[in-house]
Amino acid sequence: MINLKIDPEFQSQIPPLTDDEFKQLEENILKEGKLISPLIVWGNTLIDGHNRYAILQKHPEIYFSTMPLPFESREEVLAWICKNQLGRRNLTPEQKYYLMGKQYEAEKAAHGGDRKSSDAKSSSLKANLIDNSKTCDRIAEENGVSKDTVIRASKYMKGVEIAEELIPGLKQSILSGQTKVSKADMHRLARMAYHDRAQTLQDILHPELKVEPTPDVDGVIRVPGKAPVMPFRKFESVYDSDAYPEDVRYEYVALEELTTRFRISFNYQLEQMPDNAQRDVILEIIHKHKDYLTSLEAALADVKDQTA
Repeated sequence: MINLKIDPEFQSQIPPLTDDEFKQLEENILKEGKLISPLIVWGNTLIDGHNRYAILQKHPEIYFSTMPLPFESREEVLAWICKNQLGRRNLTPEQKYYLMGKQYEAEKAAHGGDRKSSDAKSSSLKANLIDNSKTCDRIAEENGVSKDTVIRASKYMKGVEIAEELIPGLKQSILSGQTKVSKADMHRLARMAYHDRAQTLQDILHPELKVEPTPDVDGVIRVPGKAPVMPFRKFESVYDSDAYPEDVRYEYVALEELTTRFRISFNYQLEQMPDNAQRDVILEIIHKHKDYLTSLEAALADVKDQTA
């Protein structure tokens, strides 16, 4: 019997069978006395047929054949596995979403090839962008979803893989639907800095244990290493009245609230900054906004003069 190599990454992309499904597959193979479909291999590495190969290990008398496919990289293999699995009918929504994201990222990496030199990167950048866009469109069409769904699926996939790194076995639990997490949760985990991932995953899995920061006596929420959260103050505007057209009233109120919060925030920052160097940075930011407002005022005046 041929001994095939099992690659853990390739195998992990294939949703496992339930005990009943595995038992039924084994009974079918024993009844036939052979494998009807060949095992798909890349060199000596198995890429499709892991469950059937496991059964062959128990029953070496069963005849089987292999079919080699000419892939050029691991990324091409991963993309093929994901696309092949997406053709199955018994996938959970989570498995399908994950596989779409994995296929997209694998094909992007395959298109990038081994272009490590600066010249190669420069010459291929535009082509890669075009390839990635076409790849996304094609995967979306093949699965009957939008292009944006494929992009979101890639973020979901990255979040699931981070969760698996932190807690081995969690990927299967999530994709089987046993552990309930939202797509937004996995997107958030994928965005987290490395040192924040463990705490973020803990908050996702056990929201009841999350300790919410409490405001100081001045109403400001301070968390070490994070920017302070200013207290919310109810905002009332003179523009929120029948004196102004209803279809633009909201925009007027929003602009006034923005400028009011701008003033409150900067005043607070200047009061809290004891160091003149820190004050200089705040003043620099203020001057940038002042220059913008000056140019905006001039532009509005010009338009007003032209339409007068």
